[in-house]
Amino acid sequence: MSTSERVAFIGLGNMGGPMAVNLQKAGYAVSAFDLSADALAKVREQGVTAATSASAAIEGAQIVISMLPASRHVEALYLGDSGLMSSLPAGTLVIDCSTIAPASAQKVAAAAKARGVAMIDAPVSGGVAGAAAGTLTFIVGGDVAALERARPLLQAMGKNIFHMGEAGAGQVAKLCNNMALGVIMAVTGEAIALGVAHGLDPKALSQMMAVSTSRSWATEVCNPWPGVLENAPSSRGYAGGFGNDLMLKDLGLAVEAAMGIGATIPLGEMARNLYAMNKQAGRGALDFSSVVKLVAGEGPKT
Repeated sequence: MSTSERVAFIGLGNMGGPMAVNLQKAGYAVSAFDLSADALAKVREQGVTAATSASAAIEGAQIVISMLPASRHVEALYLGDSGLMSSLPAGTLVIDCSTIAPASAQKVAAAAKARGVAMIDAPVSGGVAGAAAGTLTFIVGGDVAALERARPLLQAMGKNIFHMGEAGAGQVAKLCNNMALGVIMAVTGEAIALGVAHGLDPKALSQMMAVSTSRSWATEVCNPWPGVLENAPSSRGYAGGFGNDLMLKDLGLAVEAAMGIGATIPLGEMARNLYAMNKQAGRGALDFSSVVKLVAGEGPKT
């Protein structure tokens, strides 16, 4: 398949890089930019055009997709002194796939609307493996018409699309998902550690849990105990995957979102503290499943 639509893709990290490549494979002409020369080189090797700047990437593009680390990066990209929003022509479609504060998503969306630019916030779930395989889940906030225009692109990068409501709703839903994931990962590691302390085989215990009432993504896909699942980050020294620092960021955003409306999330706040402690222990750059080392004391050897 080929399409005449040109796509600018900003942010080529562990998630953004594979997503840009999948769009290129789907027939879109993709011009991409990242501050990392290595990240640019990786996508260039797979046919994506490497731009010299974000401004250069959007030249002639009808669609702009961003995948950035935090709210401040997204706001700077679109609304900063040399932000892209002032250069985007009316009718451009913006898809921000970053996980950021709902208020930031709403702020950028308001600026887009004022300029006649369509925008959706579309954070993703599915991890690095899902980004590479094109099986991500997109959690969308924004206008229905903008989502329908974006749908073919999202389908080129994922297999599930959920429309959660108006601007910012995608971010709220993503934070709810990641808060639950953070809690589940920590307690799954704690449960396996308890079993191991009593002499149980972690693989047998995990296999039982994966088909019982405690089954979860943590037992079946990203088991925190080394050697249980060959392809899980835990079995390669917790390298790759979804970083502890990213989980800590998302849990912090969830706490902020709760405080903003006076909601209580006691388990979410406890989980945020656990991942903060895991960061302080020197594991911030490792996969978030490394929290098992914290909840299990010394933790499993790798």
